[in-house]
Amino acid sequence: MNLVGKKAIVTGGGSGYGKGIAAALVAASAKVWITGRDAAKLEAAARETGATPFAADVSVPADWDRLLAAVGDDLDILVNNAGAGGPIKPVAEQADADIAATVATNLTGVIFGCSRAGRLMAARGSGAIINISSVCALYAWPGWSVYTAAKAGLAKFSHGLYTELRPHGVRVTCLTPSWGRTDFNRAAGISGASEDKDLADKCTDPADLGRIVVQILQTPDYLAIPDITVQPMVQGIEPMYRRAPPHRQMTNDEFENASSQPVRA
Repeated sequence: MNLVGKKAIVTGGGSGYGKGIAAALVAASAKVWITGRDAAKLEAAARETGATPFAADVSVPADWDRLLAAVGDDLDILVNNAGAGGPIKPVAEQADADIAATVATNLTGVIFGCSRAGRLMAARGSGAIINISSVCALYAWPGWSVYTAAKAGLAKFSHGLYTELRPHGVRVTCLTPSWGRTDFNRAAGISGASEDKDLADKCTDPADLGRIVVQILQTPDYLAIPDITVQPMVQGIEPMYRRAPPHRQMTNDEFENASSQPVRA
Protein backbone atom coordinates (compact mmCIF):
# COMPACT_ATOMS: atom_id res chain seq x y z
CA MET A 1 0.00 0.00 0.00
CA ASN A 2 1.25 3.43 -0.93
CA LEU A 3 0.32 5.44 2.14
CA VAL A 4 0.38 8.87 0.51
CA GLY A 5 -3.08 10.39 0.90
CA LYS A 6 -4.58 7.24 2.41
CA LYS A 7 -7.25 7.74 5.07
CA ALA A 8 -6.53 6.06 8.40
CA ILE A 9 -8.21 5.79 11.79
CA VAL A 10 -6.16 5.00 14.91
CA THR A 11 -8.23 4.37 18.03
CA GLY A 12 -6.70 5.21 21.39
CA GLY A 13 -4.47 7.69 19.59
CA GLY A 14 -4.10 10.19 22.40
CA SER A 15 -1.09 8.52 24.00
CA GLY A 16 1.16 5.48 24.06
CA TYR A 17 1.25 3.11 21.12
CA GLY A 18 -1.68 4.84 19.45
CA LYS A 19 0.11 8.17 19.31
CA GLY A 20 3.26 6.51 18.01
CA ILE A 21 1.29 4.73 15.28
CA ALA A 22 -0.51 7.92 14.28
CA ALA A 23 2.76 9.86 14.07
CA ALA A 24 4.32 7.19 11.84
CA LEU A 25 1.32 7.17 9.49
CA VAL A 26 1.30 10.97 9.24
CA ALA A 27 5.05 10.89 8.51
CA ALA A 28 4.27 8.47 5.68
CA SER A 29 1.84 11.10 4.28
CA ALA A 30 -1.39 9.38 5.29
CA LYS A 31 -4.36 11.42 6.51
CA VAL A 32 -4.98 10.22 10.04
CA TRP A 33 -7.86 10.55 12.53
CA ILE A 34 -7.14 9.67 16.16
CA THR A 35 -9.88 8.79 18.63
CA GLY A 36 -10.23 8.57 22.37
CA ARG A 37 -12.47 9.61 25.25
CA ASP A 38 -10.19 12.35 26.60
CA ALA A 39 -10.66 15.34 24.28
CA ALA A 40 -7.84 17.36 25.86
CA LYS A 41 -5.35 14.51 25.48
CA LEU A 42 -6.45 14.02 21.87
CA GLU A 43 -5.96 17.69 21.07
CA ALA A 44 -2.45 17.61 22.53
CA ALA A 45 -1.58 14.46 20.57
CA ALA A 46 -3.02 16.00 17.40
CA ARG A 47 -0.76 19.04 17.74
CA GLU A 48 2.24 16.77 18.23
CA THR A 49 1.51 14.27 15.45
CA GLY A 50 -0.41 16.23 12.84
CA ALA A 51 -3.40 13.87 13.08
CA THR A 52 -7.05 14.98 13.28
CA PRO A 53 -8.63 14.47 16.74
CA PHE A 54 -12.10 12.98 17.07
CA ALA A 55 -13.54 12.33 20.53
CA ALA A 56 -15.20 8.92 20.54
CA ASP A 57 -15.67 5.84 22.72
CA VAL A 58 -14.98 2.62 20.80
CA SER A 59 -17.49 0.72 22.92
CA VAL A 60 -20.35 2.94 21.70
CA PRO A 61 -21.69 1.99 18.23
CA ALA A 62 -23.11 5.48 17.64
CA ASP A 63 -19.62 6.95 18.10
CA TRP A 64 -18.33 4.68 15.34
CA ASP A 65 -21.12 5.89 13.09
CA ARG A 66 -20.23 9.53 13.78
CA LEU A 67 -16.55 8.87 13.17
CA LEU A 68 -17.03 7.08 9.86
CA ALA A 69 -19.45 9.73 8.68
CA ALA A 70 -16.71 12.30 9.30
CA VAL A 71 -13.96 10.26 7.64
CA GLY A 72 -16.04 9.14 4.65
CA ASP A 73 -16.69 5.89 2.81
CA ASP A 74 -13.18 5.83 1.31
CA LEU A 75 -11.47 4.69 4.53
CA ASP A 76 -8.26 2.80 3.73
CA ILE A 77 -6.80 1.84 7.12
CA LEU A 78 -8.21 1.03 10.55
CA VAL A 79 -5.83 0.47 13.47
CA ASN A 80 -7.75 -0.74 16.53
CA ASN A 81 -5.32 0.22 19.27
CA ALA A 82 -7.66 1.39 22.06
CA GLY A 83 -7.45 -0.87 25.07
CA ALA A 84 -7.59 -0.91 28.85
CA GLY A 85 -6.45 -3.44 31.41
CA GLY A 86 -9.30 -2.84 33.81
CA PRO A 87 -8.67 -3.92 37.40
CA ILE A 88 -5.65 -6.22 37.46
CA LYS A 89 -6.82 -8.62 40.15
CA PRO A 90 -8.56 -12.00 40.36
CA VAL A 91 -11.90 -12.10 38.61
CA ALA A 92 -13.61 -13.06 41.89
CA GLU A 93 -12.65 -9.61 43.22
CA GLN A 94 -13.91 -7.65 40.20
CA ALA A 95 -17.24 -5.89 39.91
CA ASP A 96 -19.55 -6.85 37.06
CA ALA A 97 -19.33 -3.33 35.60
CA ASP A 98 -15.52 -3.51 35.49
CA ILE A 99 -15.60 -6.90 33.77
CA ALA A 100 -18.08 -5.64 31.17
CA ALA A 101 -16.04 -2.47 30.56
CA THR A 102 -12.81 -4.43 30.00
CA VAL A 103 -14.45 -6.69 27.43
CA ALA A 104 -16.26 -3.78 25.77
CA THR A 105 -13.10 -1.72 25.27
CA ASN A 106 -10.76 -4.52 24.24
CA LEU A 107 -13.07 -6.76 22.21
CA THR A 108 -16.65 -5.65 21.55
CA GLY A 109 -15.61 -2.15 20.54
CA VAL A 110 -13.13 -3.55 18.03
CA ILE A 111 -15.83 -5.75 16.52
CA PHE A 112 -18.12 -2.72 16.15
CA GLY A 113 -15.42 -0.85 14.27
CA CYS A 114 -14.39 -3.79 12.09
CA SER A 115 -18.00 -4.46 11.14
CA ARG A 116 -18.38 -0.95 9.77
CA ALA A 117 -14.90 -0.49 8.30
CA GLY A 118 -14.86 -3.98 6.82
CA ARG A 119 -18.13 -3.32 5.01
CA LEU A 120 -16.76 -0.13 3.45
CA MET A 121 -13.42 -1.68 2.50
CA ALA A 122 -14.97 -4.81 1.02
CA ALA A 123 -17.24 -2.70 -1.18
CA ARG A 124 -14.18 -0.88 -2.55
CA GLY A 125 -12.07 -4.03 -2.87
CA SER A 126 -9.13 -2.76 -0.82
CA GLY A 127 -8.05 -1.74 2.64
CA ALA A 128 -6.22 -2.92 5.75
CA ILE A 129 -7.24 -3.51 9.35
CA ILE A 130 -4.67 -3.94 12.12
CA ASN A 131 -5.92 -5.06 15.53
CA ILE A 132 -3.53 -4.51 18.46
CA SER A 133 -3.66 -7.46 20.86
CA SER A 134 -1.42 -8.24 23.85
CA VAL A 135 1.06 -10.89 24.95
CA CYS A 136 -1.59 -11.73 27.55
CA ALA A 137 -3.52 -13.41 24.73
CA LEU A 138 -0.70 -15.96 24.46
CA TYR A 139 0.05 -16.70 28.12
CA ALA A 140 -1.65 -16.65 31.50
CA TRP A 141 -0.84 -14.73 34.67
CA PRO A 142 -2.90 -14.45 37.86
CA GLY A 143 -5.00 -11.29 37.99
CA TRP A 144 -5.08 -10.85 34.22
CA SER A 145 -7.83 -13.34 33.35
CA VAL A 146 -10.49 -10.89 32.12
CA TYR A 147 -8.05 -8.81 30.06
CA THR A 148 -6.52 -12.04 28.74
CA ALA A 149 -9.92 -13.36 27.68
CA ALA A 150 -10.71 -10.12 25.82
CA LYS A 151 -7.36 -10.01 24.02
CA ALA A 152 -7.43 -13.72 23.17
CA GLY A 153 -10.92 -13.18 21.78
CA LEU A 154 -9.57 -10.25 19.74
CA ALA A 155 -6.86 -12.46 18.26
CA LYS A 156 -9.30 -15.18 17.19
CA PHE A 157 -11.77 -12.59 15.92
CA SER A 158 -8.97 -11.15 13.77
CA HIS A 159 -8.29 -14.57 12.29
CA GLY A 160 -11.95 -15.04 11.44
CA LEU A 161 -12.21 -11.52 10.01
CA TYR A 162 -9.22 -12.23 7.77
CA THR A 163 -11.04 -15.19 6.20
CA GLU A 164 -14.12 -13.04 5.62
CA LEU A 165 -12.37 -10.05 4.07
CA ARG A 166 -9.52 -11.73 2.16
CA PRO A 167 -11.74 -12.56 -0.85
CA HIS A 168 -12.53 -8.82 -1.10
CA GLY A 169 -8.91 -7.70 -1.19
CA VAL A 170 -8.84 -6.48 2.42
CA ARG A 171 -5.95 -7.52 4.65
CA VAL A 172 -6.30 -8.12 8.40
CA THR A 173 -3.38 -8.35 10.84
CA CYS A 174 -3.33 -9.12 14.55
CA LEU A 175 -0.30 -7.27 15.98
CA THR A 176 0.71 -8.49 19.44
CA PRO A 177 3.12 -6.31 21.43
CA SER A 178 4.37 -6.79 24.98
CA TRP A 179 6.36 -4.56 27.34
CA GLY A 180 6.22 -0.97 26.13
CA ARG A 181 7.12 2.57 27.12
CA THR A 182 3.52 3.60 27.75
CA ASP A 183 1.28 4.63 30.65
CA PHE A 184 -0.55 1.29 30.72
CA ASN A 185 0.88 0.37 34.14
CA ARG A 186 -0.19 3.64 35.72
CA ALA A 187 -3.68 3.39 34.25
CA ALA A 188 -4.03 -0.19 35.49
CA GLY A 189 -2.64 0.64 38.93
CA ILE A 190 0.27 -1.82 38.74
CA SER A 191 4.05 -1.73 38.70
CA GLY A 192 6.26 -3.07 35.95
CA ALA A 193 9.02 -2.41 33.47
CA SER A 194 8.03 1.16 32.65
CA GLU A 195 8.91 2.32 36.18
CA ASP A 196 12.53 1.18 35.77
CA LYS A 197 14.15 3.69 33.39
CA ASP A 198 17.06 1.46 32.38
CA LEU A 199 14.65 -1.39 31.65
CA ALA A 200 12.04 0.86 30.02
CA ASP A 201 14.67 2.19 27.61
CA LYS A 202 15.00 -1.34 26.25
CA CYS A 203 11.25 -1.87 25.86
CA THR A 204 9.11 -1.16 22.81
CA ASP A 205 8.80 2.55 22.16
CA PRO A 206 5.55 3.84 20.60
CA ALA A 207 7.62 5.04 17.64
CA ASP A 208 8.92 1.49 17.20
CA LEU A 209 5.42 0.10 16.96
CA GLY A 210 4.49 2.90 14.57
CA ARG A 211 7.28 1.90 12.21
CA ILE A 212 6.16 -1.73 12.39
CA VAL A 213 2.58 -0.76 11.48
CA VAL A 214 3.85 1.20 8.47
CA GLN A 215 5.98 -1.76 7.40
CA ILE A 216 2.98 -4.10 7.62
CA LEU A 217 0.90 -1.75 5.49
CA GLN A 218 3.70 -1.34 2.94
CA THR A 219 4.02 -5.08 2.45
CA PRO A 220 3.11 -5.88 -1.20
CA ASP A 221 -0.66 -6.10 -1.59
CA TYR A 222 -0.45 -9.71 -2.77
CA LEU A 223 0.99 -10.73 0.61
CA ALA A 224 -0.71 -10.82 4.01
CA ILE A 225 0.63 -10.89 7.58
CA PRO A 226 -2.18 -12.41 9.69
CA ASP A 227 -0.11 -12.43 12.89
CA ILE A 228 3.00 -10.72 14.23
CA THR A 229 4.36 -10.61 17.80
CA VAL A 230 6.81 -7.98 19.07
CA GLN A 231 8.63 -8.63 22.33
CA PRO A 232 11.60 -6.82 23.93
CA MET A 233 14.73 -8.91 24.36
CA VAL A 234 14.85 -7.90 28.04
CA GLN A 235 11.49 -9.52 28.78
CA GLY A 236 11.50 -13.11 29.90
CA ILE A 237 8.27 -15.04 29.43
CA GLU A 238 7.88 -17.68 32.14
CA PRO A 239 4.22 -18.73 32.20
CA MET A 240 4.88 -21.80 34.34
CA TYR A 241 5.20 -19.80 37.56
CA ARG A 242 5.80 -21.39 40.95
CA ARG A 243 2.72 -22.81 42.61
CA ALA A 244 1.34 -21.07 45.67
CA PRO A 245 0.69 -23.17 48.76
CA PRO A 246 -2.79 -24.77 48.74
CA HIS A 247 -5.74 -22.52 49.63
CA ARG A 248 -3.63 -19.36 49.62
CA GLN A 249 -3.35 -16.59 47.05
CA MET A 250 0.25 -15.81 46.03
CA THR A 251 1.59 -12.63 47.63
CA ASN A 252 2.79 -9.79 45.43
CA ASP A 253 6.43 -10.61 46.24
CA GLU A 254 5.90 -14.27 45.35
CA PHE A 255 4.27 -13.29 42.10
CA GLU A 256 7.06 -10.84 41.23
CA ASN A 257 9.71 -13.49 41.85
CA ALA A 258 7.83 -16.25 40.07
CA SER A 259 6.80 -14.72 36.77
CA SER A 260 7.46 -11.76 34.52
CA GLN A 261 4.55 -9.35 34.31
CA PRO A 262 3.10 -8.65 30.88
CA VAL A 263 2.72 -4.97 30.06
CA ARG A 264 0.93 -3.40 27.07
CA ALA A 265 -0.50 -0.08 26.09
